[in-house]
Amino acid sequence: MARVLGGMAAVGVGAYLLPAKYKYPVHSWVADRLTDGLRNLDAELAHNLAIEAAKWKLTPVAPPTDPALYTRVCGLGFESPVGLAAGFDKNAEAIEGLFNLGFGFVEVGTITPVGQIGNPRPRMFRLEEDLGVINRYGFNNEGVEAVLPRVKTAERHSKPLGINVGKNKVTPEAEAVSDYVKTIEALGPYADYLVINVSSPNTPGLRDLQKRDILEGLLKSVLKTRDELTHKPPLFVKIAPDIDAAQLKDIAAASMNSKVDGVIVSNTTISRPAHLINEIVPYVPIAGRSGDDSFRVGEFE
Repeated sequence: MARVLGGMAAVGVGAYLLPAKYKYPVHSWVADRLTDGLRNLDAELAHNLAIEAAKWKLTPVAPPTDPALYTRVCGLGFESPVGLAAGFDKNAEAIEGLFNLGFGFVEVGTITPVGQIGNPRPRMFRLEEDLGVINRYGFNNEGVEAVLPRVKTAERHSKPLGINVGKNKVTPEAEAVSDYVKTIEALGPYADYLVINVSSPNTPGLRDLQKRDILEGLLKSVLKTRDELTHKPPLFVKIAPDIDAAQLKDIAAASMNSKVDGVIVSNTTISRPAHLINEIVPYVPIAGRSGDDSFRVGEFE
């Protein structure tokens, strides 16, 4: 690993020392070479190395975003509608490096009150033929105490930083609200927007929090906590794609009744459609899949 990181550092620093007019093409070339190398590594190891590269700003720097892409949502300005969802930078370690890649927003997490190791390995699987991945990480993160100083001091380049929060695996459903409240109290003052994650398929029982009465009570509680902050970031709820029309109506009703600021559609899917051809698919336990066809899931007639 040290050898790989050393090589990344050398090519990254070399690219930064070049004149500005050569910076972007060289960074693109470097990124292509590194990507080829990372594909030969274990998927989770490659993920962790990518975080390290972004943490030390060894990743490409994108050119300025076309002003035509600028948009506003809930009072927040986005230079681009294309952003990085939670699940990649779980511990808010590489915020500035990820913004440098050109994302219009970066969302860190999912963060729980107490750090946890997540599910056993292997828990990240490439579906190269299907242009997707399956992950069953299980909210592995270092917890609020470790993340707090990072989001406090993060350089955001005037772009929105989202903080995605969840409950600890060992927290029973009856006490789930407390987990969300604690994390919002600690991290909410440093978020440009907050996301309530009740839809990851990799934490047992989490999706049960999408039931109408439970969800409405949870959202009202976390909104009350948000409203008690001096800085009141917009608060969204992130839902699963694996729901039927009746469940969708219940989620919509809970969201409207609680007056949450918005809904993020959607988390990863547990579906395994017949058209998937990667041979590993039948052997992976229930877990979240994302990829080229994910937006087909959860369509309603």
